[in-house]
Amino acid sequence: MTQDRPLALSFPLHGSQLIEASAGTGKTFTISALYLRLILGHGGEQGFERELLPPQILVVTFTDAATKELRERIRARLAEAARFFRGELEGADPLLHQLRDDYPQENWPRCAGRLEIAVQWMDEAAVSTIHGWCQRMLREHAFDSGSLFTQTLETDHSELLGQVMRDYWRRFCYGMQGDALAWVRGNWGSPDALLPRIRPLFGRVRAQQNGPEPAALIQASLQQRGAQLARIKAPWAQWAEELRQICREALAAKQVDGRKMQARYFEPWFDKLCAWASDEQLVELDLGTGFTRLTPAGMAEAWKGEPPEHPALNAMQHLQQQLQALDSPDAPLLEHAASWVSARFEVEKRRRAEMGFDDMLVRLQHALASEAGERLASLIREQFPVALIDEFQDTDPVQYGIFERIYQISENRAETGLFMIGDPKQAIYAFRGADIYTYLAARRATSGRLHSLDTNYRSSKAMVAAVNQVFLQAEGREAGRGAFLFREADDNPLPFIEVRAKGRGEQLLIDGEVSAALQCWQLESEEPVSSSVYRQQLAASCASHIAVSYTHLTLPTSDLV
Repeated sequence: MTQDRPLALSFPLHGSQLIEASAGTGKTFTISALYLRLILGHGGEQGFERELLPPQILVVTFTDAATKELRERIRARLAEAARFFRGELEGADPLLHQLRDDYPQENWPRCAGRLEIAVQWMDEAAVSTIHGWCQRMLREHAFDSGSLFTQTLETDHSELLGQVMRDYWRRFCYGMQGDALAWVRGNWGSPDALLPRIRPLFGRVRAQQNGPEPAALIQASLQQRGAQLARIKAPWAQWAEELRQICREALAAKQVDGRKMQARYFEPWFDKLCAWASDEQLVELDLGTGFTRLTPAGMAEAWKGEPPEHPALNAMQHLQQQLQALDSPDAPLLEHAASWVSARFEVEKRRRAEMGFDDMLVRLQHALASEAGERLASLIREQFPVALIDEFQDTDPVQYGIFERIYQISENRAETGLFMIGDPKQAIYAFRGADIYTYLAARRATSGRLHSLDTNYRSSKAMVAAVNQVFLQAEGREAGRGAFLFREADDNPLPFIEVRAKGRGEQLLIDGEVSAALQCWQLESEEPVSSSVYRQQLAASCASHIAVSYTHLTLPTSDLV
């Protein structure tokens, strides 16, 4: 065979390795090939130290549908390879030809037998979601993980969590009076309104030990806030009137640009400043453009001659920041509520012998971090000497911590294998905790062991070239931060890697002409617009273009269905 060896056959099957695979570059094809090699013990120095069976190879995906599909793809690939090694299949792809050529012909029957055994073992294969696998580990290693031997998986804990949230409200909020009660009513409203604000903090705040209760926190914070606000406001009643007089006199003497300094502008500014300064409780101050005009630079822009000097002009430069920095009980109160509710929530779940999907991950992580954690990690490594993590870009910090503790990613252990496969450009699960910085941490931990699937087999050459051009333009801007906005000076932890194209035979023709692979629109207005307006306008433009183009397609209708 003269073909270049693909990454799937040259990839080192030991240590911790990261594969970046853009869409359409054959990720699933590569995973199944790595699986074949692990079953056969293929690779020599680049291979794993021994042959493995499906129950010893952990494959983690992120959805049940992906798990089912990947399991069947691997099973079919094993069966296909077994037939090819027995000489029962002629039209195999080049990778199988290259794989078989790595073995003497007299060994082909043994390889086929090995692959057939693996097919029979696929019902026991460790292909699962991260949550399913964590649940299995807690159950099988209940003693070492400190988990209950019998637990019920509860998929919806919303009712129990709501009950705990109301318990918190009854305990800490019902007895409030005065300023504390007013603050809670104005800022929290109700237990149902508070819960979404503290839910993301679960597991990220330390439990409160003998700290002040919410009422005391609010009272102390409001007192501190009042003192800070009084100091800020103290000179402004006088300053506002002095500045008002300066502006009136300058306008009467025609010392200012009439377009930039008018009474209908500045009189409301000073009225608001006076009202704000005289009200001890009022915090918010809305001056609009007054915040910039009533500064040394703003006055210099409006003045025809030498601009006035006044301490208020200098103070105005920092007034907004001062108001934003006022002491607030919000953060410590949210931490208190999150700490109490999450701790009580865990107690109630354990009392009921229940756990949710996220609990599986957190409990396994805690078990691995405990005094007996190394023994548990060793048992899991022995059970699964090799693990393949698909869609690794969607891994969250807890999941990464689990695999780091077991396989010690940065140490690159030769007696185990952890292969992370993903594409940071396709990170879509931030809403459920996935963190691109987790991926970047893995990228740093596997420095020198980064591999890339750089050929797209799904899209046309024109489409791949167009996308490359867009991202390379952003990547090449010296003044920018790279295509993905992570570049700082000379450090770019996530560079854009140009993708090659195998190419497809189909072409889209409109009025007999080859259509451009990528269409771009921009808004006619140069003024900033909201994201919702932007999406609406651009979606309408795109839909209109598709509708017009559809009527001019030269392909038969049957080919479009």
